[in-house]
Amino acid sequence: MSQLQPVRGTHDLLPLEHQKHSCVTRVAHGISKLYGFNEIATPIMEFKDVFKRTLGDASDIVTKEMYEIADRGGEDIVLRPEGTAGVVRAVISGGLTQSMPLKYFYAGPMFRYERPQKGRMRQLHQIGVELLGVSDPVGDVEVISLAYEILKNLELHDRVTLEINTLGDKESRNTYRETLLTYLKDHHAHLSPDSQMRFDRNPLRILDSKDEGDKRILKGAPLLSESLNDFSKDIFAKICEGLDLLKIPYKLNPHLVRGLDYYCHVAFEFTTTDLGSQGTVLAGGRYDGLMEMMGGPSVPGVGWAGGIDRLAMMLDNKFIMDIRPIAVIPMDENLDIKGLELANLVRDQGCFVEMTYGGNLGKRLKKANKMNACAALILGEDEIKNNTVSLKLLDSGDQFLIPQDKVNETLREKGIRQW
Repeated sequence: MSQLQPVRGTHDLLPLEHQKHSCVTRVAHGISKLYGFNEIATPIMEFKDVFKRTLGDASDIVTKEMYEIADRGGEDIVLRPEGTAGVVRAVISGGLTQSMPLKYFYAGPMFRYERPQKGRMRQLHQIGVELLGVSDPVGDVEVISLAYEILKNLELHDRVTLEINTLGDKESRNTYRETLLTYLKDHHAHLSPDSQMRFDRNPLRILDSKDEGDKRILKGAPLLSESLNDFSKDIFAKICEGLDLLKIPYKLNPHLVRGLDYYCHVAFEFTTTDLGSQGTVLAGGRYDGLMEMMGGPSVPGVGWAGGIDRLAMMLDNKFIMDIRPIAVIPMDENLDIKGLELANLVRDQGCFVEMTYGGNLGKRLKKANKMNACAALILGEDEIKNNTVSLKLLDSGDQFLIPQDKVNETLREKGIRQW
């Protein structure tokens, strides 16, 4: 019988790795609260139309990467490939469009059928924020500032580069569309099949192509910045001024684009060289046309999503909790319940306590050392009779007999670490 394994493109988050994941989420959530972003959770299942409308029939995510569910009711249901569309759908279906501005933080799994490799899984985990109802460039600066502050608190800000560009307004993109089409016509036969399909539907999506042949062709393509009108230039200048004022370092990248129709103005990515080819750890931009595309009112929006998996891979091991437990050691199995009572008494004071199960005193002390306990509370018949407990400091070997009602006081005196 073959050994069962995780589904391809997924993996188990065992305790040490999970601690890093939890650290990323905990820090991001905490900083987001300081910026006024409230947590929201949307279902991991959505109707396919939520993403088909927003990402488009020709996008890679819709045509190749979405996991579709065979629903018994005959509905077209998918596992969510990204978080923004679900949040906007929740705002519309929840009747919240009259309550602007709205500021949301989310965290959770996303699903894409991709070729698995380091930093790119089929079940991925993301944090993200969405700011809805603010069209002023200060909104763009605030969400970028929030991302930078999270990376700073994770001590990753010196290992990433903020790359930023502008996609301009609709008028600017329409002008650029014609310029790009004129250039690509001479190269049409050499474009990848996907890019040839996008040529008529949305040529800006060709700029997102990962095909090496397309990339070579695009090296000579005109830049979007050459088609910007004065309004778009002014918006981008204000965003850059805001980042300068907040002392957030950035690099202008004229090749950074978002090919989807609802993206406009600012686009940005935090990238790193630490993870090989999967170097983008957090990315976002402005999406003023998204809510209208989903059947809601015309509401501006800007946000980003960050890869928990990739950020966790970059974290230093010091972010793994290293609080050592206190081991409770009943000297006889008949005293285990009394030991549990003592353990709960100490836990009530915020201490990390582990029970040692089974075996004699020697075996249980070995278990305490194996779990890297800093101290042991030893409970025997004599201790029970006299309402005492033996406290053994496992690093020094010192041992004390103390009253049970003085346990927590003595632990503090001995410098036992608290949660």
